[in-house]
Amino acid sequence: MDRLDDYILSFLRHTAGVSESVLSWVYPLTALFAIGLVSYLCTALFRYVVMPAVQKLTERTKATWDDYLFNDRVMKAFRRIIPPVLWYVLLPFAFAADSSVLPVLLKACNIYLVVVSLFFISEFLHSLYEISSEHQKLRNRPLKGIYQMFNLMAVVVGFILVVSIIVNKSAGTVLAGLGASAAIIMLIFKDTILGLVAGVQLTANDMLRPGDWITMNKYGANGYVREVSLTTVKVQNFDKTITTIPPYLLVSDSFQNWRGMREAGGRRLKLSVNIDANTVHFCSPDELRSYEEKGYIAKGQYDSADRPVANTQVYRNFMMDFMSRHPNVNKDLMIMARMLQPTPEGLPLELYCFSVFPDWKPFELFQGEVLDYAIVMASEFGLRIFQRPAGSDIGSPVA
Repeated sequence: MDRLDDYILSFLRHTAGVSESVLSWVYPLTALFAIGLVSYLCTALFRYVVMPAVQKLTERTKATWDDYLFNDRVMKAFRRIIPPVLWYVLLPFAFAADSSVLPVLLKACNIYLVVVSLFFISEFLHSLYEISSEHQKLRNRPLKGIYQMFNLMAVVVGFILVVSIIVNKSAGTVLAGLGASAAIIMLIFKDTILGLVAGVQLTANDMLRPGDWITMNKYGANGYVREVSLTTVKVQNFDKTITTIPPYLLVSDSFQNWRGMREAGGRRLKLSVNIDANTVHFCSPDELRSYEEKGYIAKGQYDSADRPVANTQVYRNFMMDFMSRHPNVNKDLMIMARMLQPTPEGLPLELYCFSVFPDWKPFELFQGEVLDYAIVMASEFGLRIFQRPAGSDIGSPVA
């Protein structure tokens, strides 16, 4: 490099006849112009030749991951790295080795190179996140916080490198100096650090995925998870409001995740019908025969019974059979009709099954249908639904 500088200066002095006073400022300016021109041409070559060639090549491949890794944002971010690299290499040609300007310009090139490299890493991680969002097995994982963690680590490393360049110290020395103020740094970035640890736990234990329906009444969250980031979990409630929860609260506190209900293929129906205990009695043979004629029970179903059969038992078995034959009941999950402990409000009959509808609206229609049928059919078995008397149920006193 020194020989090339000497050759160019000797050529300008003796062949071109340029004086020393002119060379002291013309040569650096000319060299800077040449360096700028070379960096511009190399950047333009990358933009108009290399980028279209790479994108055409990725379009011809069957894989889709290369379309994300070599998209416009990533390629533009990489293109910004070219000028500082060329400047760092070519600037020594423009200035003498003992020049006081050269170290400053080289430091500026290094800092600029670190900054544009951080932008490139950010775009590269964003492309990886887009690839994982399209992947069948990874798109339901809360990976956004993981990518934000790597991005934050890159920013921290870049900050240390910039400081080391400015103070002209090694990165290890700067890091050791920052270690003395670790307590202050941890206090400032407390939520970020807690969110980082919580994000790893949520991902490793598969506790939460985007799209899960979660309930966390303590913080007013009851809806679908829309985004899981390093510092917040966004939940869109059913009233369309947004609740934001720090990730570490999902690890330290309890929350209800309804994903298992969807994966099981059914939503649980559990409701009770209160029966007036005064209407419970043993069925007579005529009543059982009447139930057989109406198709409520099978013929001879209770002929082998060695004890009297109560109308609540017949009604309970009837509702059990109704739910077992219902087309909207999941037959692979539990179906049950049982009597609960009597209360002052009557004798509860609990109906328990799982519908084939995981969504709210069709499930409510199904639940209403089962409840209506249970209330209407109770009178067919001589049972009366218990309810507290209203004002209209109490007659006026006789004069």
